[in-house]
Amino acid sequence: MSKLVYVAIDDTDNSESRGTGSMARELAARLQKLRLGRKLGVTRHQLLVDPQIPYTSHNSCACIPMEVADGQAPEPEVLAKEAVAFLTKEAAPGSDAGLCVAEASHVTPEVIDFGKRAKREVLTAEEAHSIAKAAGIHLSGLTGERIGVIGSLAAVGLHHTGEDGWFLEFNGVHRLEGCMTAAMLQRIGIERFQPENGHASPEPDDLVTIGERTKALLRHGSPTLLIERVEAPEAPTQWQAASKERIRQLSN
Repeated sequence: MSKLVYVAIDDTDNSESRGTGSMARELAARLQKLRLGRKLGVTRHQLLVDPQIPYTSHNSCACIPMEVADGQAPEPEVLAKEAVAFLTKEAAPGSDAGLCVAEASHVTPEVIDFGKRAKREVLTAEEAHSIAKAAGIHLSGLTGERIGVIGSLAAVGLHHTGEDGWFLEFNGVHRLEGCMTAAMLQRIGIERFQPENGHASPEPDDLVTIGERTKALLRHGSPTLLIERVEAPEAPTQWQAASKERIRQLSN
């Protein structure tokens, strides 16, 4: 038996350091290397961009879904302890790093609502702590003004909806480039294809062209590749994966 645990971070960087997404990927690899669970990818979630909100570049946060043993060590508290140690050491000078660790079963409607509101409202750290405490999930500010708790809690709520953000990392999909069949993509973990313009999904042998830094969306709780059909007289029906710009547009 296993259970799903989210490890989410925000505001770990400064204008000269690597971004929160990069740090989330490194943290995910570390937690898995320590055998604290199996990482199920890393997702990026876009929050409100507003002059009242201090952020480094895009005001995005990241969530790492982890599959961990149910009823056996390590429990989420151990994940939180290791994540705290990592972020305390690695968060950039001047950052306001926040961490949220939550079992999926503890994510309440209030946590989900907080995440959705963070995409359109200016929220407070005090409210974030209140909601997390009521849900019984770990939330801690680790550096600076400690306002990263807002984004880290929001990341948990947004990821849990299964309908927000994209995968910064998922089974190497972000490093693919070239042409692959739909069946090959499914074998490496793409669970859904979402064709634009109302087309039916590709057949297993249909070819899908993957561009540089292609990202899978999180939709219907699954890694989903957004594609559009390309008709070419000299070739069978093929598909083109959406550009990063299109993915970003859909995630704002």
